[in-house]
Amino acid sequence: MTITVVGLGLIGGSMALSLKENGFADTVIGVDNSTAHVIKALELKLVDKVALLNDAVKESDIIILATPVDSLATLLPAILDTLTENQVIIEVGSTKVPVINAVKNHPKRANFVATHPMAGTEFSGPEAAIHHLFDNKVCVLCDIEDSRPEAVATIQNMYESGLKMRLKYLDSASHDVHTAYISHISHICSFALASTVLAKERDEDSIFDLASSGFESTVRLAKSSPETWIPIFRQNQDNIIDVLDEYINTLLKFKGLMLSEGYDKFKQYLTEANDIKRILNK
Repeated sequence: MTITVVGLGLIGGSMALSLKENGFADTVIGVDNSTAHVIKALELKLVDKVALLNDAVKESDIIILATPVDSLATLLPAILDTLTENQVIIEVGSTKVPVINAVKNHPKRANFVATHPMAGTEFSGPEAAIHHLFDNKVCVLCDIEDSRPEAVATIQNMYESGLKMRLKYLDSASHDVHTAYISHISHICSFALASTVLAKERDEDSIFDLASSGFESTVRLAKSSPETWIPIFRQNQDNIIDVLDEYINTLLKFKGLMLSEGYDKFKQYLTEANDIKRILNK
């Protein structure tokens, strides 16, 4: 099995590592617009070799697009144009409706499987790639009824055997709503908190000295790449704004309870929020 990974950052690089380590891929070819990323990926042995996009695609059974989501609407159709019947292409973006709409009428739409491996860190670039990033995490496959059954089976096997992931199935619209709630809002809130602290606390030494594990974990996602997240926020804007409205209303409710010294009611809300532990520990 020969696999091409387009985009040699955290996700693409980590996929390349695991697919080789777990014996799913015999050869992994790397493609990236950044010469520095290509050189580093070879140094770190994330890939077996690198090539130009067209050359890599011709050699591959599976093509993985791990690029920022704003590039997918043009990159995916262009690659689909060149595929043979037995080749499969996937993307691993955090938004689904825009990219799926971009190829919904493509004559080779059935060669494409929309996927979203739900794993990552706040770091980026080839250096961020890590072993076993995907083990026992969930991968979402979207709108599989529009893909060839053989293509879906190949990608199911890749995620289950090659990346050790569990699979979940959603339609693309539902996926984008759910990711707005469980991923995209978390990043926006982390960026917002970091911006607030940096604006109010000018003494950087105080931030460093007083930061506890709670603060560090809350702003961890603010270290994420804006180049990755601005396209996601743009593409999923409507869903994210809906979630932001709910979040802002909750913050205002909490503020009102503090101003009115309604701490019994405040405690009730916090106790209800504790139920998130039960859900996350399922």
